[in-house]
Amino acid sequence: MITSFITLQAAQQGANQSLMTFLMFGLIIVVFYFFMIRPQMKRQKELRKFQESLKKGDKVIIAGGVYGKVAEVKDEYVLVEIANNVEVKVAKSTVIRDVTDIQTR
Repeated sequence: MITSFITLQAAQQGANQSLMTFLMFGLIIVVFYFFMIRPQMKRQKELRKFQESLKKGDKVIIAGGVYGKVAEVKDEYVLVEIANNVEVKVAKSTVIRDVTDIQTR
């Protein structure tokens, strides 16, 4: 009888320990979601919205760090003027930032 009581107690401790491990794992997933995944998804959504709202005359930075002014907007690409009479065709996804309010030379 004492042996069965000790065995039962050990089984309960094992179940409690596995439940605590499962809860800690779940807590880690929730923390990762709210501090890493969710903010990144929000930034990506804002960037897509910005890229879709590009219009002629916007001053932008493309992914390579090149500053320019949007000369023409199409469905998949934009023409960016990077110097006088120098335009480059780039994918919309490479336009990463609006610098219209920032003073550039």
